[in-house]
Amino acid sequence: MPAAKLDLSDLKVELEDLGQRYPGVKEEDLFVLWFLRAYVTENEQVASEAVTNGPNDKGIDAVFIDDDACVVFLVQAKYGKTLLKKNEKQNDVLSFARTACTLASKNVQELKEFLEGAKPQVAGKLKQARNRITRRGYRLWLCYVTLGKCSSTIRNQARHMVRQAKCDAQIELHDGRKVMTLLRDYLDGVAPPIPVLELEMEKGTGVSVNGVMQRYDSRSEVESWVFPMQGDAIAELFRKSGVRLFARNIRGFLGENTGVNRGMMATLKSEPEKFFYYNNGITILCDSAVKRSHKGRDILRVNSPQIINGQQTTRMLATLPKNARKASVLVKVIQVPRDLGDRDDGFESLLSQIVRGTNWQNSIRPSDLVSNDRRQIELGRELRKLGYLYLRKRQGKSEAMQSASGGMRVAIKKEELAKAVAGCDLDPVVPRSGKENLFEENLYPQVFPNSDPNYYLPRYWLMRQVTYGARGYPKRGYAKWMVLGFLWSELASMVRTSKRAQVFTGHCQHQRYVLMNPL
Repeated sequence: MPAAKLDLSDLKVELEDLGQRYPGVKEEDLFVLWFLRAYVTENEQVASEAVTNGPNDKGIDAVFIDDDACVVFLVQAKYGKTLLKKNEKQNDVLSFARTACTLASKNVQELKEFLEGAKPQVAGKLKQARNRITRRGYRLWLCYVTLGKCSSTIRNQARHMVRQAKCDAQIELHDGRKVMTLLRDYLDGVAPPIPVLELEMEKGTGVSVNGVMQRYDSRSEVESWVFPMQGDAIAELFRKSGVRLFARNIRGFLGENTGVNRGMMATLKSEPEKFFYYNNGITILCDSAVKRSHKGRDILRVNSPQIINGQQTTRMLATLPKNARKASVLVKVIQVPRDLGDRDDGFESLLSQIVRGTNWQNSIRPSDLVSNDRRQIELGRELRKLGYLYLRKRQGKSEAMQSASGGMRVAIKKEELAKAVAGCDLDPVVPRSGKENLFEENLYPQVFPNSDPNYYLPRYWLMRQVTYGARGYPKRGYAKWMVLGFLWSELASMVRTSKRAQVFTGHCQHQRYVLMNPL
């Protein structure tokens, strides 16, 4: 089914959530913070420190310096009460674009005049930015963000002005439509996106490649490319982007000890030149793509890329980069426009079908297919606030722990939550029939009816207590689902409120005698 259409109220919910963690911050500043978190950096604290909005900010609402990527981000945001109603003023956009020329100029006096009257915080950050750009060759990335509209004429004028800067600079204008697309990615757990990757087509090394297969479907407006890449070039994509490259994948990295991954490693070590023949290749989804030739290299430049099939292949190539240099991989790139709206072949629907249709090298389970469900992502986000690491994707435990931030007390698999809810609320025969059945279409809405952690955690901890009581007694193990259902029927009314649910959860987590003894 097509995903529900988002509007300004959905954005306000996210800003209110940020406001709880940053009390006293104005709504327009929360909007800037949210944009940085959704588009620029995963680190919310670092994003908050980049916000500069306020009096005498010189039209610069945020300065973010990414020393790893060697990029300086400048943000100017226009937060309004309506969506796609107000037209941006030419002077506002062009004044912001002109900042690129000022920061890249070697004329110190020009910068001094620009910063005159600026508050110290802004002046200090812009001086640091100029130092990175003029002395260390950092790229400059300007982001003009608005909930309104911006004409193509103003966009072109802004891009032309930025091109005059004496540095590697670009400007992006995020209007209300693009902000809503970014919000959808944010809610889907694909934030911040990977802006651009360059896919270099295989050439040389004794291999002849006669062009690239390109296909355009005018009915769906979907364009595709198929071509080979060298294995080390694939590994480099992961080195540059990290696990964000697989955010839309239904599984995590399964580890080096699975049968398929062991086979890939053996091939890379013994006969890497035959890797191309044994491997199914990788599939990359992107918003847009352009084929270019530069200095004898054929490149497909892709925006917002996601590897939706081939994570295991990519990660194994990255494990053995020297061997990967001798290997080749078949790459399929699919460009799906984001403005297909709610059509049955729109982005969300097509993405789901492509993922389902291409991920068969490792078996797909019903639980895999809901890994990127909006409810799973929201539940994971809420549990993380309480110190729980929610494992919504099938992946190696070490991989999950590496991607988790510090302070996580307990790791919970979505399959465990599913069994806990089914054991408490459904007939005992249902959880006994197998955990994968709980993710089928007929049961999934009953097992995961909401994203409130206080709904799931009391059931989860009660299941753990019942499981502990049955340990070592096979007959008890068979009856535990009936016992769990009975206990929950007695307990449910006592933990109905969030406050009581949290107290019960805390007592269980810390094994406090006052609760454990009666249970």
